[in-house]
Amino acid sequence: MQAATAARKPARRWRRWLIAGAVVAAYPAFVLIVVYSQFFAAGLPGGRNGPADAYRHTLASAVVAYTTSPRIVDWVTRVMERDGQGNRSRAMDAHNNRIGARIGRDADSWQAMNLSVRDAVRAGAIDAAGSQQITWLPPGDWQDRLY
Repeated sequence: MQAATAARKPARRWRRWLIAGAVVAAYPAFVLIVVYSQFFAAGLPGGRNGPADAYRHTLASAVVAYTTSPRIVDWVTRVMERDGQGNRSRAMDAHNNRIGARIGRDADSWQAMNLSVRDAVRAGAIDAAGSQQITWLPPGDWQDRLY
């Protein structure tokens, strides 16, 4: 009887790890679905380096900060965008991620978060210098691709 119980323990551990892995993998999928459904509906120009790119980064960061923590946005920005170092596109993305994290952190509701992101993008500008203003690159730097 002890041998049968001991054999079941590793199976239970693997099952727990599998469930934990599925939960961890589901979160990025949730964020991508939410962000891209809003992104495509927005119809903004400049899928890469333009207003649409700024919207996507700001919204994704707001969603993550709202549903988890702005610290995760900071970590992802350091890893994925090299904390804005290297080129103008990364600097733009890191800048907008920080704004999105603040919006998500301060939002009272999901709807308020979405409205704040849209308002921030509407008030954005090319090469905005202020830490509170969404930014994107000039139209000559925009690309149609989304990655």
